[in-house]
Amino acid sequence: MVWLKRIAITLAALALLLLGGGFLLPSSAHVERSIVINVPQDQVFTVINSFERFNDWSPWAELDPNTRYEFAGPVTGVGAKLSWASDDASVGAGSQEIIESTPPTLVRNKLVFAGQGDAVTFMRLEALEAGTQVIWGFDSEFGNDVVGRWFGFLMFDSMLGADYEKGLRKLKTLLEQKSDTAPAEPSASPEPTAAPAQNPEPAAQATG
Repeated sequence: MVWLKRIAITLAALALLLLGGGFLLPSSAHVERSIVINVPQDQVFTVINSFERFNDWSPWAELDPNTRYEFAGPVTGVGAKLSWASDDASVGAGSQEIIESTPPTLVRNKLVFAGQGDAVTFMRLEALEAGTQVIWGFDSEFGNDVVGRWFGFLMFDSMLGADYEKGLRKLKTLLEQKSDTAPAEPSASPEPTAAPAQNPEPAAQATG
């Protein structure tokens, strides 16, 4: 049938176009978002240099409350690792591990998605007069993966960027609330002062 042949030719041409066009797209993707948090640089670094409080500000923690987590390595710094597994396809399974830690300015993580490759993320901190600028970034290499190139070109920045913006807002709220509710430093007790000396009783005069 002529119409079937035309459909087949059209589909073949479209597939060829997508394949050829994919190799013309960038072989990597970069996503970056930032926010200003009104706390000192070292306070931000303490939180991002560990996965202990990651789910307190993660933009994905709410997707599946039944996600299973496992911590490995040191609590902070290079080697700290968080793995996750979920039956929810939107969460999936994977891990992230701190591969670079430079106090108090940079934390870089290796991010592994089970069956979907890996990427590198980073959080860079810049001290400001009013607080800290936090820059959250993501870098991924696609190589000859045409589907990955199309996905990176069409969807990465809008989808992942929105998640990063949400996570940064949650991090800001977490740290600024913590700062507002921190107990005040106890005031120093005044140095004790010596009681004024009492005048001695007048000595009795000797009688002759």
